[in-house]
Parts: sequence; structure tokens; C-alpha cells
Amino acid sequence: MKTASIVSDFSYNDSKPDISVLMETENSKELRIAMKRGQTMKKHQTPFPIIVEIFEGSIDFGVEDQRLHLVKGDIISLEGGKPHDLTSLEDSIIRLSLAKSDKISRVENVVKD
Repeated sequence: MKTASIVSDFSYNDSKPDISVLMETENSKELRIAMKRGQTMKKHQTPFPIIVEIFEGSIDFGVEDQRLHLVKGDIISLEGGKPHDLTSLEDSIIRLSLAKSDKISRVENVVKD
């Protein structure tokens, strides 16, 4: 058994989204992304499926030719290979579920300057 808290021991980074690993299981990697209002994650994609949950706040989520307004409690899943981007409309906490085969460094590279 493993436990983690999405709201403990985190802070918003003033210059870019803050990405931290909540836990790794035998099937997935669970990440927390803390985004201050106006921060973005540029267009990117993964070869693996992902699940994005808005735990707090709201974001503008672009996927292919669509713009979705996601708010607290919303969940979206994407199959691999789908380009997507995020813009935080207010201070937000996002849970990102990755396939075990996916790399955390890939997500971290999206927010590098």
C-alpha cells in the first residue's frame, strides 16, 4: 500500500508550473502539477495514454483543434500521440496520471525555459 496527499508539501512556483511525483505504482505514475494563474504548458504529446484531473482551480486545455474549459472535478483522458497544451486560468492543482512506461522527465521538459 502507498499513500500520498495532493495538497500537502507543495508551493506554487512564480516562474513556471511546479511538477512533483506523488507516487509510482506497478501500473502508473501519479504527478501533481501546481500552476499559478497565467502559467502555461506548451503544446506537447506523449506516446502513452494520460489522465488529467483538475483538483483545484480551472484551466484552458487545448487538444487538436478544440479548446476545453476544465474546472475543479473535471477529468479528461487522452490516448497517446494527441498534441495538447494547458493554460491556468487561476491558481490550479492538477493530477496527471502517466503510464508506467512514460517518463517523468518528459513532463518536466515541457515547462523548461
